[in-house]
Parts: sequence; structure tokens; C-alpha cells
Amino acid sequence: MFSGRLTHATLRALDWLANRTLQGRQREAHPPPGQDQTPDDPPAHQRVGRLGEEAAYFHLRRRGYVMIARNYRSPHHRGELDLVGWDREVLCFIEVKTRTSHSVKPAGAAVDLHKQKELWRVARDFLRQMPSECPWRFDVLAVYYEDSHPNQPAFELFQNAFSVAYN
Repeated sequence: MFSGRLTHATLRALDWLANRTLQGRQREAHPPPGQDQTPDDPPAHQRVGRLGEEAAYFHLRRRGYVMIARNYRSPHHRGELDLVGWDREVLCFIEVKTRTSHSVKPAGAAVDLHKQKELWRVARDFLRQMPSECPWRFDVLAVYYEDSHPNQPAFELFQNAFSVAYN
């Protein structure tokens, strides 16, 4: 249990450091403890989304996924792949949807046809970088932060959430 917390803290620290030192990266959504937010900080929904993506990353690792990319962007298309990882021999492009309530539009339903096409274009560029053809799929991971348990998110994973047949 302790080693998992240590790994989590180490990866968070490395992400924090990378966000501040790598060229072209945005500032991290959460200021270090003891510092006030600046006007340049993203809005609350973006901070919640980033928090959900981080929780999703560790949740999927606990499920056995081997994560290979976070926030992948293509130089040729709009959009971003939140997470990319291997689930055994299948390459998974994972869209993370974070919600603070179940009463709003379900997280899985937020990946509409337009979003699916956008994800497919970026994923296609990612696949071009792979050494050979491999099986792949799109997953959607819903992360729910309820008021009753704000530090214990609930997860709902939709494997093979949608298929693509676009030109």
C-alpha cells in the first residue's frame, strides 16, 4: 500500500516538474500548496477535468493497463487523446469524462459523433507512428466526483465504447 502511494506521489511530482520545465506545456491546473491561484489559472471545470484524468490514469494502471501517453496531440488535427495505453495486446485510446454529479448528461454520452471523429483523426496519426498494425479500440472512462465523497471518485469504464468507419 505504501509503495503505491509513493509511486503516485513521485509521478505527480514528475508531472508537475515536466509541466514547468518542458517547452510548450501549459501551466499545471493546481497551484502548489500555499500559493494562491493566479488569473491565468484555468476555470474550475478544467481543473476538475485534469483531476479526473489523473485519477483515471492511476485507476487504469491498477486495472492492468500499461499507459504510454497522456494528452497526445497530433500536429495535423484538432483534438487530443486523453490517455493511450495497452490492455494486454490491445492498444486503447481512452477518453476521460469527469463529472461532479450523475444528474448531468452521463459522461459516456458526452462522446458524440463529432467527438468520435475528432478522436479517430488523432488516433489515426498516433497509429501511423506504431511499428506495425496492432489491434486497437476506443474506451471511455467516466470519473464521478460526488459531493458525499469528493476525494473518492467512482469510475465507470466503457471498453470498445464506439467503433469507427470514417474515411
